[in-house]
Amino acid sequence: MNSFHLKSFIRCKRKAWLDFKGKKSYEVWSPHKAIDKINQFQSFSKFCNGEIYSGLKACKNGYQGVIGLKIKGNFFQNINAEIRPQLLVKAKGISKWGPYKYLPAVYKLGHKTTKEHLYDLAFSSIFLETFQESKIEKGFVITKVFNKVNVEEIYLNKKLRKKVLNVLLSLNECLEGFMPEITQDRKKCTICSWQKFCDKEAKENGYLTDIDGIGSKTALLLKTNGISNTQTLASHSEKQLGEKLSKFNDQKYLKASVFVKQAQAYISGEPYCISNKNDTNDLLKKTCSGFYIFDIESNPDDKHDFLYGFLKINNSFPKNEDLIYEPILNLKNNKGESYRQIIEILFSQKEWPVLHYGETEKIAIINIAKELNFSFEEIDSLTSRFIDLHTLIRKSWILPLKNYGLKTVSNWLGFEWVQKNVSGSKALYWWIQYQITENEIFLKKIIQYNKDDCLATLKIAEYLIKNH
Repeated sequence: MNSFHLKSFIRCKRKAWLDFKGKKSYEVWSPHKAIDKINQFQSFSKFCNGEIYSGLKACKNGYQGVIGLKIKGNFFQNINAEIRPQLLVKAKGISKWGPYKYLPAVYKLGHKTTKEHLYDLAFSSIFLETFQESKIEKGFVITKVFNKVNVEEIYLNKKLRKKVLNVLLSLNECLEGFMPEITQDRKKCTICSWQKFCDKEAKENGYLTDIDGIGSKTALLLKTNGISNTQTLASHSEKQLGEKLSKFNDQKYLKASVFVKQAQAYISGEPYCISNKNDTNDLLKKTCSGFYIFDIESNPDDKHDFLYGFLKINNSFPKNEDLIYEPILNLKNNKGESYRQIIEILFSQKEWPVLHYGETEKIAIINIAKELNFSFEEIDSLTSRFIDLHTLIRKSWILPLKNYGLKTVSNWLGFEWVQKNVSGSKALYWWIQYQITENEIFLKKIIQYNKDDCLATLKIAEYLIKNH
């Protein structure tokens, strides 16, 4: 076992087991990991003033930052283990290499320092102390916020080391045993490289958390009331279930109805229409003379929208040749120009509604309008044209799907992206690659992906209009 397995184990026991013993052919490449690695290296490089070298030789030469070191050994109770410290930072002290020593550091995405970071540092320190023949009192948690590197010192006391030893014993026991059950908290699975492998099994076994709106706590509540899988949920009385869902207060009967119908749709593969004629009639009326589809690609860590995509549609049921797609790149040095283009497009057809999927696009436009000093009335007038199809489809339909994400819904409707296995995080990965290499091919990939996102949104709009 190694430090990667430890991190996986803290998130999900099954993930750790699959990382160690799973068939690699079932694992899907994750852009999140790649993005994390790039951000990690950039942060470490900045923290060490660019002086980062790799391997044991770098330690012997006394460089400021060392990556890529692997230390194997026989752990306590004859457990074979290996540490792969994300970064070693040179500090004052005495070690086998001379008048200096190394302290472990880990990279953190976001604001919260978790057990994952603390245990990784503690595990590394236990091995590293013996290896470099020098005591380690502390480690570092490094994070990048808006191109500024923040450093948090973590003191590696006896209590923390004891905790990590106990976790490592549990990890070793897990890796030697059979594959663990799927985690109940399926929200953790969204960025896991083993998600598809687990999804198949979860659906076959009727996992309650596969039903939209049911998290681990609600699933536990249902199980304590004798509802153990999607089959029993689908056949349950809505009224009786509502009486058991007191935690939802006034919403308990509505929630019960939605959960039962969602389970029935999921099992049967058939959608269930909720009577909501007003909204869909309104959509039909507003779009009949033409409308825009709007979709953006973002880097949430930098709070930067790097591409705005517009699809111009002149009638409710257009042919492909009638569609006009316009991508607007938002490079950091031409922000004003991209904002001008967006406003120009939106005001070229002042009466047209703007269809989007999810709240991100509307928020982006509000922020742009504020930066351009629009009045409250002008912002209100502009945003009143925005129609969120994600909200609308949830109000109008219960679909036989695990979630109501753009890809899940449009794939169900038969839409396919030109590029395979794409996602917003993959587009972000391409954007980071473009910034590093300035290779135009990455921009072309992002633009094609965004165009397909717009076309997928159009597919959902057409479904709502045709089935109103």
